[in-house]
Amino acid sequence: MQYKPGVTSAVPRRVKDFIDISEYTSLSDLIRYLETIRDNLPPEHEAELKIRGDDVFGRRLTITYFREQTAEELEIESRYNGATKAGDADIEELRHKLDDVPLRREGIPKV
Repeated sequence: MQYKPGVTSAVPRRVKDFIDISEYTSLSDLIRYLETIRDNLPPEHEAELKIRGDDVFGRRLTITYFREQTAEELEIESRYNGATKAGDADIEELRHKLDDVPLRREGIPKV
């Protein structure tokens, strides 16, 4: 597939989301909490569980997973996409202008 400027695709963006669980949780609560999270994850979530932190600031379990963007997130992102498309057109125009500038290097004879 070749990139075509100005052509957008309808591929939905996914967002990586985080859930933190503090280290001060009973084992029974942790198991119940993890089961609830697992049962409510979106399809194709690619969830991961990691231990993060250190001895100074404390440790926590962090669950990361992918989800589709919300309507609000899509609206906010669309504001920036419009500005980018206008900027892309300006960049292309400048590129064409620069292509027309003759290149002359000092000390190199013209051929």
